[in-house]
Amino acid sequence: MRRAGRVVAEVLALVEGALKPGVTTGHLDRLAEAHIRSSGAIPSFKGYPGINPRRPFPASLCISIDDEIVHGIPGDRVIRDGQVVSIDAGAIVDGWHGDGARTFFVGEPSPEVAQLIATTREALMAGIAAAVPGNHIDDISAAVEDVAKPRGFGIIRQFVGHGIGTAMHEEPQVPNYRTGRRGRKLEPGLCLAIEPMLTMGDYHAHVLADDWTVATVDGSLAAHFEHTIAVTEHGPEILTAV
Repeated sequence: MRRAGRVVAEVLALVEGALKPGVTTGHLDRLAEAHIRSSGAIPSFKGYPGINPRRPFPASLCISIDDEIVHGIPGDRVIRDGQVVSIDAGAIVDGWHGDGARTFFVGEPSPEVAQLIATTREALMAGIAAAVPGNHIDDISAAVEDVAKPRGFGIIRQFVGHGIGTAMHEEPQVPNYRTGRRGRKLEPGLCLAIEPMLTMGDYHAHVLADDWTVATVDGSLAAHFEHTIAVTEHGPEILTAV
């Protein structure tokens, strides 16, 4: 999983370098897939089944813009200055998965948007810090909520983090808010994809007509950060960092 995670980290860095006004989301996706395959890996997302069995995910990246939270489909859309762009990447190496996401701003963000992005990243790192042996899933959830909620950001509830290993989505689920249940106890060897999704408005979300893209109901901007981590005896190890 370290190898898969490294490929994911490399892809996100590659896309960050190519992200600028005038490029299409499809171009970024082609860059990502070429790097994944040249690294001896397989894109996790391409062909992944969705709510409509006739519409598996068609790309290697999820690219979600502005009010889109996750699962945006790359294509002909042109990136413009002033947009919030969330990139989610996944790779498989020898049957093991890595999954990671980052949110970028194209240009110079307003203080409010900059705080949304920074808070989402901070919430991710707080959740990771809580992933130590002896804690429970809800300790991760609480750590994320304790960063996001006091600053007034909406915390997406319909979509959560997850276990990861030989499948991209495994148990346990990892909510980004307190559920009132402690959840699974964290033990060395458990791997998780922790992924806060925050909005500048309400937490309600809906799936668009393409059966994949998830957007905020109120049209507010959204941000998404994710790392694949391993719980170890010495604390959490981030597998999707370069």
